Amino acid sequence: MTYCVGLKISDGLVFLSDTRTNAGVDNIARFRKMFTWSVKGQRAIAIVTSGNLSITQGVITRLNQDIQRSQSEDVESIMTAETMFRVAQIVSEKMRLVQDRHSDSLEARGEASSATMLVGGQRRGGRHRLFQVYAAGNFIEATADTPYFQIGEHKYGKPILDRVLTINTPMKDAIKAAMVSMDSTLRSNLSVGMPLDVAIIRGDSMEFATQRRIDADDPNFSEISDRWSEALRNAFQTLPEMTDD
Repeated sequence: MTYCVGLKISDGLVFLSDTRTNAGVDNIARFRKMFTWSVKGQRAIAIVTSGNLSITQGVITRLNQDIQRSQSEDVESIMTAETMFRVAQIVSEKMRLVQDRHSDSLEARGEASSATMLVGGQRRGGRHRLFQVYAAGNFIEATADTPYFQIGEHKYGKPILDRVLTINTPMKDAIKAAMVSMDSTLRSNLSVGMPLDVAIIRGDSMEFATQRRIDADDPNFSEISDRWSEALRNAFQTLPEMTDD
């Protein structure tokens, strides 16, 4: 399994993903779930993935093939699409293509073909947008009422986002919320694991302000984790006692 989260706030976009793939207790591997493309000052796009690895890798491969072909042929790609909505449509079309080709044979053998992707970014002349693409190829967009999406093992990391995140949350706090959300998931689910990948697009920059890997010994992430645990313990001790009436 995996856990990926994408946040859309007024200040920009935050993406965070783990790298663990679990096909059984004795078959745990590490695969990148985050993919990024950018042309400085023109557009920046990030995709994070969850679900059947062969399906998601197939989609990413086809997206990259079209990007390569578009440099010498009249082929539309996510790097030439006129809007971020069209980018989401292209990803959904590739999802349907790969699902139509492989889902029946996978399910006939008892293998799940389900896959989900978060697609976000910004192109010059447009606003930053975030979409969730489903296995069927349909998709929805993040809004001011729901400024984040989660895929994979989402239940452990959801409470902190529901409590603190709004469309107007400052970028520095949104990043912390994503980190705490991931930390909560790491502590409660063994199918989610380090290292992590993080990507940040600040609004109207059309480039990645941050793209980096967070390893298990990362001091900044460890401090966030430790201080969040301490804060929860301290808050717990201040709660009022339950009364009998």
